[in-house]
Amino acid sequence: MAGSYLALCNRTTRWQVEGLDDLRAALAQGPVLLVMWHGRSVMAALHWPVADGPLTSLYDSSPIGRVSGALQRRVGLRSIQMSRQTTNLAASRIVLKRVREGISIGMTADGPLGPAYQVKDAPLEWARITGVPVFCYAFATTRGLRLNTWDRMLVPRLFGHGAMVFARFEGTVPRKPDDATRSNLREQMRRFMDATTARADRLISR
Repeated sequence: MAGSYLALCNRTTRWQVEGLDDLRAALAQGPVLLVMWHGRSVMAALHWPVADGPLTSLYDSSPIGRVSGALQRRVGLRSIQMSRQTTNLAASRIVLKRVREGISIGMTADGPLGPAYQVKDAPLEWARITGVPVFCYAFATTRGLRLNTWDRMLVPRLFGHGAMVFARFEGTVPRKPDDATRSNLREQMRRFMDATTARADRLISR
């Protein structure tokens, strides 16, 4: 039911799109890592260009996570449910295997439990071990509802005006970053993701 509702919202929203051509050009060369804030992630599966390349997304076992996983499978993505007991090493092995198969990876930079809008180590670690380009995604809508969740997740309503933005992160993650480099890269990515989200918000305010 949730998937059907979101698909209907997607069809009835007038979308502005930025950065999709850049994403498609990168996908023509191979897989990418797609990162987003948890609070702006609910439409990502519907906005991913499935025809240009497969995407695997790891989702949590929470109710929202299971809805997200079901929606991803419905639109043809290759989602994987992760147990909260899954180690970072095990998750990294899954990610690396999928990338070697030519499959892009989607993830929330601050999820699944927050704190909201703080980049965790996983995006940098997966960028490091895969070496693939990193793209940030965000969406905004003039008709949306904020859920009473830790991330104040944005859910669209019908018949709005919306924007989706894909933007390439140009930061480079070295093979063996020290603590200072890792901390600096987390801050760079946080600022870039905030800027990508702000760009989507500006597009709907015109």
